Amino acid sequence: MSTDNKEADDDTMWCLALVFSIAVLFLSLVLQRRFALPAASSTISLFLQTADMLRKSTIKKITCCAACGIAEAGADDIKLKECATCDLVRYCSDACQKNHWPQHEEACKKRSTELRDELLFKQPESSHHGDCPICMLPLQLDLSKSSLYSCCSKLVCRGCSHANNIREWEERRDPLCPFCRQPLPTEKECNKHRMKRVEANDPYAIYRKGAEQYKKGEYSSAFEWYSKAAELGDAEAHFELSNMYRDGHGVEKDGGKDMYHLEEAAIGGHPEARRNLGIGEWNNGKTERAVKHWIIAAAQGEDDSIKFLLEKFRSGIVSKDDLADALRAHQAAVDSAKSPQREAAEEFYQEST
Repeated sequence: MSTDNKEADDDTMWCLALVFSIAVLFLSLVLQRRFALPAASSTISLFLQTADMLRKSTIKKITCCAACGIAEAGADDIKLKECATCDLVRYCSDACQKNHWPQHEEACKKRSTELRDELLFKQPESSHHGDCPICMLPLQLDLSKSSLYSCCSKLVCRGCSHANNIREWEERRDPLCPFCRQPLPTEKECNKHRMKRVEANDPYAIYRKGAEQYKKGEYSSAFEWYSKAAELGDAEAHFELSNMYRDGHGVEKDGGKDMYHLEEAAIGGHPEARRNLGIGEWNNGKTERAVKHWIIAAAQGEDDSIKFLLEKFRSGIVSKDDLADALRAHQAAVDSAKSPQREAAEEFYQEST
């Protein structure tokens, strides 16, 4: 059985399942009116769940190995596995997958590129800094407006730190961490705490260790720490690795790895990485992709991306509607990181400096 025929059967079975689900929905609505059964929202939710369940069950029934055509259903000892790169086909064995690769290669690469772009161009819910663990507002992109407490390895916004300092001063208390409420550690204790977090595989603590080594000029050591943090999903570490591959610090220059780590950082919510991706795509003549990156970064509050979009609008490349949407999203991101506490802290900081 060919892959095209199996996909056609897949679509047919899904359509039948959908028709059946619509019938279930209609019957449920009739019964709801007649017997005052659950509300329509619950009925629709039930409909969607039923449709998804039927879709999965029907697909499972007709799933076959793309190479030999053997079906999973009805053979307890045969478990098909998906192609690791795409979600298009399944195989009963490694031998079938290897034999089918010449026919599948083109479609596989095309689909994997599509899946990568779906992930890459998805708007992150927040920046890689996340939220302040106390006020639960997004941390500002400028990390100088946040403080890292080594006792609990938490980034706390300046507003919450300032409010904590005021409360301690008014109540004549000894300084405590605003989050974990432990006494603020000495420098020696800070180092001890940081190493504990490193040993516990805390990605941000490992990234900070790499940053220390990089500042000393120990690029090889920094690369190792950054790589470990990146493996654990730290977006900042991916961003620094991209810089190292771009500049050749501690490693040979590699444009491909530079772009890979930029993409991983951007997927992790790093606005600067997203901005740099846009610049790279623009330099490669990929205008549409560059603009997409800048729009996403602008929606995270990244200022330079707005400047790029304004420049491209004047050149007629970005539409008026797209620019207006980006400006609104940028302002919303900036406003979401504001609070009276943070404004008071900023005013105090400006007066004290």
